[in-house]
Amino acid sequence: MSVTTDRRYGPAPLPPARGPVSAALLTALRGAPGELPAGLGDGLDPVADPFTDEDLQLTLFLCYELHYRGWWGVADEWEWEPSLLALRARAERPFVAALRRLVGPLPAVLPAALPAALTDVVAADDGPPLSATLQRRADLDQFREFVTHRSIYHLREADPHSWALPRLGGPAKAALVEIQMDEYGNGRLDRMHAELFRTTMARLGLDTGYAAHLDLVPAVTLATNNLMSLFGLHRRLRGALLGHLAAYEMTSSLPNRRYGNGLRRLGFDAAATRFYDEHVEADAVHEQIAAYDLCGGLVRAEPALAADVLFGAAAALAVDRLFAGHLLTAWSAGRSSLRPPARALLAA
Repeated sequence: MSVTTDRRYGPAPLPPARGPVSAALLTALRGAPGELPAGLGDGLDPVADPFTDEDLQLTLFLCYELHYRGWWGVADEWEWEPSLLALRARAERPFVAALRRLVGPLPAVLPAALPAALTDVVAADDGPPLSATLQRRADLDQFREFVTHRSIYHLREADPHSWALPRLGGPAKAALVEIQMDEYGNGRLDRMHAELFRTTMARLGLDTGYAAHLDLVPAVTLATNNLMSLFGLHRRLRGALLGHLAAYEMTSSLPNRRYGNGLRRLGFDAAATRFYDEHVEADAVHEQIAAYDLCGGLVRAEPALAADVLFGAAAALAVDRLFAGHLLTAWSAGRSSLRPPARALLAA
């Protein structure tokens, strides 16, 4: 008897390869867990631009997803296979180095001044006007592309940041629980942000399966997701993970208002915009909790992590700038921001 899985909630099927390393890894994952081929990671050196390297970013995504829902037909034992973890670490090195270069030097910050420093980092962000474009000018195809990109994260929204929960205690943990309760709909499926986004996708005529559009999104989109997993899966980067979450919460309300207005301009109903409308109100509250209670609470308990928090926030904003720039550059040139065959594979 064949076994089926709910494509909304079960593991996704393995995607096609994007280079020699991801191809070899995919071949291995389809078999019994065991030692990966010697020297497999050599194919990742050198990497000219880790943010646009399709092979590197897919390799990282394949490894990281084993810690989330796994892959359909892939043995769970692969999650902790030592040679796979070694490959992941090899792929992380150029990614982290590129992040440090992209962010650049950050000012030293005392724990008491951290919330103000986070506000300064957010205020200084001058990313491309993606949300304004979607509000005022984007056509339906472009909005569908944007939602397709974001589906990789939003269909598992909050999961990467939840890795911090067992690594925190006291006020920081309480603050994170407060934020995550809203993200998970306070235990009601229909209010979970991932489910609200799934409704938006359905209204736009897109496949709502978990990671259904993985093969369509380019390396820079995978990088925005891999950044969260990198921070979330390393306890030593817990400060960066909370900084990342704070940056997301502190920059969410206005863009989401614009996204909702953009969908209304295109004629969509309240069910389609509810995901964005929910974030306008919720994240206005979360902004203060994230800066003062979550990140402030962390550095009061662990002052040495203040620099990591600031780095995580700056990295989140910097990688999202690359993502936004990719979309706007493609649209300005009159082409799709997705990987071929992009539009042909979007659900009718």
